[in-house]
Amino acid sequence: MAEFVTLELPAARGVAVLRMNRPPMNRVSVQLIREVAEAAAVAAADPRVAALVVYGDERVFSAGDELAELSGLSSEQAAALAADVQGWLGCLARVPQPTVAAISGYCLGGGLELALGADRRIIGDNVKLGLPQIESGLIPLAGIRRLALLIGPGPAKDLVYTGRFVEHAEAKALGLVDEVVAPDTVFDAAMAWARRFIEGPTRALAAAKAVFEAGPHGLDRARVEWAELFDTEDARIGTATCLADGPGSATFVGR
Repeated sequence: MAEFVTLELPAARGVAVLRMNRPPMNRVSVQLIREVAEAAAVAAADPRVAALVVYGDERVFSAGDELAELSGLSSEQAAALAADVQGWLGCLARVPQPTVAAISGYCLGGGLELALGADRRIIGDNVKLGLPQIESGLIPLAGIRRLALLIGPGPAKDLVYTGRFVEHAEAKALGLVDEVVAPDTVFDAAMAWARRFIEGPTRALAAAKAVFEAGPHGLDRARVEWAELFDTEDARIGTATCLADGPGSATFVGR
């Protein structure tokens, strides 16, 4: 039974919601991020889930790493934890369905590293984002490469080396986030984006996501994914319907 995370699964084809609740500020402890990864894996395996929304609450997504937990670690203990924690922080990138982080208040440290793995980030215009681990003599464990790919190595180095916070306008200009809305509409905006995929071609969406995640091997992965889609019912429905009635008219079945 999870202590800090709840997962709301749809009764029929729909959107799942993963909520973090570790008062008062959703700081990222080992237990919290493990529970997030476990819940994400459950959502990923559920055929009813068309998309996943990840949310803190109205006040805060996550105020960063639980330094009280980290401060007592030896290098040997940290080495033993590193691979697991790194994998858990990157869990959203392994969910085959589209994922969106709905971000309020603060999104710092491990919280931002988690959100970087989502396909989309929607923030309120009161949000502060950052990777301030350098100020504690540490570095982000999972976020550096993904941040550099997202906004470019120069801006990424600036954020990591200085540990400074970014507000909504700069975050949008950098490409760190995709959409800025009023603070009290963050969750609704994330749900609206996620619902677009309820009637989408499940296997093709997963294939597209796999190619994006393949990075420098994307061309090789695209060939494999593209060819395998020809065995899906959705591809047969989609191609036939587009030929007969034009794009946007297919009713997909998720197989």
